[in-house]
Amino acid sequence: MMFRLRVSLPDRPGALGQVARVLGTLGADILQVTVLEREGGRAVDDFTVSWPGVTDTGSIGDRLSAVPGLNVEAAWPTREIPGCTPDYDLLRHVAADPGRAFATLVDAAPGLVGAGWAVTVRSGTGEVVHRSWQAPETLEGPAGATAWGGDEGTAWTAPPRPAVLGSGGRHLMSLPIPGADLHLVLARDAAFHRAELDRVVRVVEIVAIVGR
Repeated sequence: MMFRLRVSLPDRPGALGQVARVLGTLGADILQVTVLEREGGRAVDDFTVSWPGVTDTGSIGDRLSAVPGLNVEAAWPTREIPGCTPDYDLLRHVAADPGRAFATLVDAAPGLVGAGWAVTVRSGTGEVVHRSWQAPETLEGPAGATAWGGDEGTAWTAPPRPAVLGSGGRHLMSLPIPGADLHLVLARDAAFHRAELDRVVRVVEIVAIVGR
C-alpha cells in the first residue's frame, strides 16, 4: 500500500538518513522524497513509501517515534506514481482540447497533490460546473455555510485569492481561475502545504490562458 508521509524534522546532516533507516527497518520502501520547506532549523519533507501489508495512518507516527525530533504532520494513502510529471500530462491534454480545459483540470488536478477529488464552482454562488470522480453532492463550507448542493441562499463564498482551508478530517484548497468566474476546489484528509498551493496556482494560470 502506498502512503504519503509528511514529516517535520531537524534540518541537520544525517536527519534524513535516520528517517530512511527507520522506515527500512519497518519494511517500507521509499519511492520518493520531496523537500517542501527549510526554515527555522527544521525541514518539512514528503515521503512517498510503499508500506508492506495493511496499516492505518494513525499507527505510522508511533512507528517513527524512534527518530529524535521528528513529528509526523500527516499520513494518507496515495495513488500517485513517483517520478511521473502529472503537471505536463494535464497541460498536454488541455492544449490538445482547449474547449474542455476546465473539465480536464478538474479530472486531473487531484493527481497533482494527492487530493481525493476536485470541483469547479461559480465564484460567489457555489454552483458546481465541473465535478471529478468521488466529489460529494453536498459539502459544508469552512464557515458552516453549504458550499454547494444545499438550499438557495446558503452558498459559501470562496476566498478571492488562493487559500488553504479547513481542519480536522477535511482540508480544502481553493483557487480562483483567472478570467473565468470560477474557483477550483480540491479536498483531502491531510492539510495542504503552501508549496502545493503554489504548484497548483501555476498550473491553473496556464490552463486559464489556454482555455479562454
